[in-house]
Amino acid sequence: MNWALIPFDWNQARAFLATAEEGSLSAASRELGLTQPTLSRQVAALEQSLGVTLFERIGRSLALTDAGRDLLDHFRDMGEAAHRASLAAQGQAQGIEGTVRITSTNTLATYHLTPILAELRREAPGLELEVITSNQTRDLMRREADIAIRHARPEQPDLIAKLIGESEVGFYAAKSYLDKIGRPRTKDDLAHADFIGFETAELMLPTLQEMGLPLRRENFRISTDSGTVMLELMRQNLGISFMLKEDAELFDDIELVLADLAPIPVPIWLVTHRELHTSRRIRLVFDFIARSMGKRDDGNTAKQDLGDSWTVPLD
Repeated sequence: MNWALIPFDWNQARAFLATAEEGSLSAASRELGLTQPTLSRQVAALEQSLGVTLFERIGRSLALTDAGRDLLDHFRDMGEAAHRASLAAQGQAQGIEGTVRITSTNTLATYHLTPILAELRREAPGLELEVITSNQTRDLMRREADIAIRHARPEQPDLIAKLIGESEVGFYAAKSYLDKIGRPRTKDDLAHADFIGFETAELMLPTLQEMGLPLRRENFRISTDSGTVMLELMRQNLGISFMLKEDAELFDDIELVLADLAPIPVPIWLVTHRELHTSRRIRLVFDFIARSMGKRDDGNTAKQDLGDSWTVPLD
């Protein structure tokens, strides 16, 4: 490696990355635990070392210049590499071992959590991970699980929760099913379509009818309490059902129904007990999942705004 081509140090790189992702010097200084003048000097030093202007001031806000935008992904790669090195050291040098139980819906666990846990196992081989797939809310207070991924904000005062992303639910069906019945253009076109119920039709009908869909109990000829089973029923041409956008995008044979129908927003919360403060292994897994799932979210809000949304601060 030609070290002469790297004229800046990590503190300057970290200052730029935090400022770009937090959107202001004040927010970045709070995130890094630095004073704002110190952070400003580090960013200015990086600009001088690189010979480019990274930010321009617009009113009271900062905006990335073209050069700053071009360099941002490279500095993000540096940040991820630093995080991986820190995690590897933490997981091995500190001897982090033991079992961490994680619960989530089966679709989220199957399609999104598994690659994250595979990477985590490589970085922290002393951990033992248990994945509990359930659509029911596991009782973290009774320690049925250590960490839960939920679509609803918890209300128990002894739980710590972080909003790590937002998704949306739409109605989908197999392309071959829509080829057979014709693609609906209006809500009224759904009146005679088959629907796959989640858990029971009675639970879904009131919400669907409030959305203006002309559905009755007779539209639901099959139902399941499993998201992965519901997907396969859909792919077997058994009807229309709802899915998270990210799940549907994994399958070329699935198609959105009524694209102009307003999607249902769905938050993604990562939840644990207050023991997160004292258990290194739970904290490590919690932070790793939060960072990885936030990164996988396709919107910038998960990287900038949602990552700081807590029901209980960790200060």
